[in-house]
Amino acid sequence: MREKLTTICGVCPGGCGIEAILDDGRLVEIKPLQETPFSALCVRGKFAPEVVHSPDRLLKPLIRVGERGEGKFREANWDEALDLVADQMLAIKEKYGPQAVMSHSGRGAFEQSMLDFNGVEDSVASKLLLPFGSPNIASVSSLCYVSFGVFAPMTTFGLTGRRLLPDFENSHLIVVWGANPGTDSPPFIYERILKAQQKGIKMIVIDHMRSDIASRADQWVAVRSGSDGALALGLLRVIINENLYDKEFVSKWTTGFEELRDYVQAFTPEMVENTTGVPQETVLALAREIAGTKQVTLKTYTGLEYSNCGVQTIRAVYILWALTGNLDVPGGLYIDSPEEPFFEAAKFVQPEGVLPIGANEYPLFYRLTGCAQFMEFPKAVLKGEPYPIKALLNNGASILTSYPQPHIWEAALRKLDFMLVIDRFMTKDALFADVVLPATTYFENTSYQRYPGYMRLRQPILKPIGQARNDLFIFAEIAKRLGYGHFYPQNENELLEKAFARKPELLAELLKHPEGVRLPVPKRQYRKFETGLLRPDGLPGFNTPSGKLEIASDLLKECGYDPLPVYQEALEGPLSSPDLHPKYPLVMNTGARIHSTFRSQHLNIPGLLKLQPRPQVLIHPTDAADRNIDKGDKVLIRTKRGEIGYYANVTDRVMPGTVEINMGGGAPLQAPEWRDANANVLTDFTNRDPISGFPVFKTLLCQIEKAK
Repeated sequence: MREKLTTICGVCPGGCGIEAILDDGRLVEIKPLQETPFSALCVRGKFAPEVVHSPDRLLKPLIRVGERGEGKFREANWDEALDLVADQMLAIKEKYGPQAVMSHSGRGAFEQSMLDFNGVEDSVASKLLLPFGSPNIASVSSLCYVSFGVFAPMTTFGLTGRRLLPDFENSHLIVVWGANPGTDSPPFIYERILKAQQKGIKMIVIDHMRSDIASRADQWVAVRSGSDGALALGLLRVIINENLYDKEFVSKWTTGFEELRDYVQAFTPEMVENTTGVPQETVLALAREIAGTKQVTLKTYTGLEYSNCGVQTIRAVYILWALTGNLDVPGGLYIDSPEEPFFEAAKFVQPEGVLPIGANEYPLFYRLTGCAQFMEFPKAVLKGEPYPIKALLNNGASILTSYPQPHIWEAALRKLDFMLVIDRFMTKDALFADVVLPATTYFENTSYQRYPGYMRLRQPILKPIGQARNDLFIFAEIAKRLGYGHFYPQNENELLEKAFARKPELLAELLKHPEGVRLPVPKRQYRKFETGLLRPDGLPGFNTPSGKLEIASDLLKECGYDPLPVYQEALEGPLSSPDLHPKYPLVMNTGARIHSTFRSQHLNIPGLLKLQPRPQVLIHPTDAADRNIDKGDKVLIRTKRGEIGYYANVTDRVMPGTVEINMGGGAPLQAPEWRDANANVLTDFTNRDPISGFPVFKTLLCQIEKAK
């Protein structure tokens, strides 16, 4: 019997309104709803039935019976598996101390109720281990987002990046810098930009490759990856030297301007051209256009994070917008009001007496996230520094396809005394686990989703597949066995009660209206730094140590970093590696999203694989011709760390001398071509941004040759 249900897709963490077609309880089709037309942009949602009913889905708890990495397991019931998890955690705690147990969360933990329950705004780290006594909670925020979303804006404005919103609708010029909104998850911004273009608003895109959004722009400024900081500082030099900046704003609301003025003098148009590849005349024209156009908005994202000065580069771009009078004004970069919390988050307390791993190496990371920097995990396991890590709880993350030089991480996983994996599929990480627990997809969960001015409940459209359970309730069962289950909701009713504890009337309204309800949107107030709306004490200014926008950051200085948005040339690059560059003459970038996947997800889904069956390296026609490479050829990509096979996509979307390689391969359930193409075999475990600890996924050097 066929039936129609409306809910939220949930393939992306935001989720889109959908109409789901069920046949005898089996999800067979998904259609976007008209009130959320952006859902049509999410190609992954169209293949959700294949995801939900994939023959690869984990259906029952598993307990390892073979060697780590061998992939031999036996089926178990939930009580046996959960008891084993709790017993092993307690045994390790007794022998080594609670800090020897660590957790790591990934995209599987992006569910709205999971984030709200943990009280995290810009990190997805589960807090299960805090009552256990371990400070070692970590997540994929160790290599993604928080440079853009936390470190750069907090050290500059005293607020998170989530509150910095581009005002496309009122802008006179849109600048997209290091972002491709068409592959955002979900792609909310993309449609807004296209509508703004239809109104005649000019768009400039600054990127190392001609992405989809760059191909739609009025101007594409091609910049060598990793050198964006030099470009931003060069633009600031022109603006400062030609007196094009907002002098009143600078004198009243900033600190460190004089130091910045002196520092940028080295970034002449000639130096910027030699460093970035952007012609001198473009540097001058771009600086004058941004400074001379009123109401210029900015869309940037995580693309600027992965260089040796990622945090400082993003700071330089933000400072550029502030100094040109485009901060918190109509059509500029708007500072949103903080969202009123309504979820009753669990009252977790940070353990005392021991710091999480990475806190000493990356003090700003720990100070602003309260988490461990997971890049330090292998050292703690393999060398016992600063103390041993003996157990890992990994929820919804694929470590071996996400982190650089996977053989290092494999060695660490093999040495653990205990490992738990919670996921929907058998990832490569899971092959090393002692216990693997099956988790549900969004389609099987009761939850909710909120957007600006709109909220709706997410009703499950089918029963959990096999014995899969909601991640949050899996944590609840573990917590119960450890003696603090009262922190967690134990069922869906409790979850919703906790979620709306501060606004029970809103829950009642949502239950009456499954299509969702409109929420009041506060009237926009601009230049809030003048009226005290950015500070908890109500005084004018910014919520920084100085009370001003900090060009020279007190917080960075306090943590031992340069307070100015300084530029650092890539440690491995054409300008800094004269001995390496002749052997590896191409600049390698990795990490740009493709429509059919999200990182390593969905590469086992036949419908999505049809969109791109094989991993690609994008190479410029001149570089391909020099190597006798044609489109579709299998090629070998080699760095000083290793080599892997890819398939050539010969295109002028990338600059000469640079290549872009797809990431996400390397997992056992993927198509064979993807399974053998883990981009992180080529990346560098030790080469990092010194502030965030993020690995440098761009600017590395490689060579490519046609496979024999």
